[in-house]
Amino acid sequence: MASILIVEDSRFLRVASERALTKAGFTVITTSDGEEALRVAIDKIPDLILLDMLLPKLAGQEVLRQLKANNATAHIPVVVLSSLSQANAEKLKEDGAVAYFEKSHLLLEGSPDLLVKTIEKILARHRKESSSLAARSQD
Repeated sequence: MASILIVEDSRFLRVASERALTKAGFTVITTSDGEEALRVAIDKIPDLILLDMLLPKLAGQEVLRQLKANNATAHIPVVVLSSLSQANAEKLKEDGAVAYFEKSHLLLEGSPDLLVKTIEKILARHRKESSSLAARSQD
């Protein structure tokens, strides 16, 4: 099953997300600050990263920028989880995020299903795009 790196400084949200994703069958790795997130992403090369924006040591936007600038991690889909408003979503998508969730909406929904379904869709799309690229490179 796919591996997910959760980068979240709130212990409550990190544990809740980890439980929901583990229950859905994902392998989950967690970190609580931006510097550790970069190290783990490079070391483990997860299939997807859930990235908070307000992090200690290195802000989420800088983590996203560095992930997308590094050839080893540039291909990893990044889903932003933030308490910042949706107004930031377009800028973050321009910077390389594939999806954006406001934490308050996820918490208000009371169900991790939306997050799990979104991750499953993103991973399926990413696998399809990767296999298309691999097929084209063999031609």
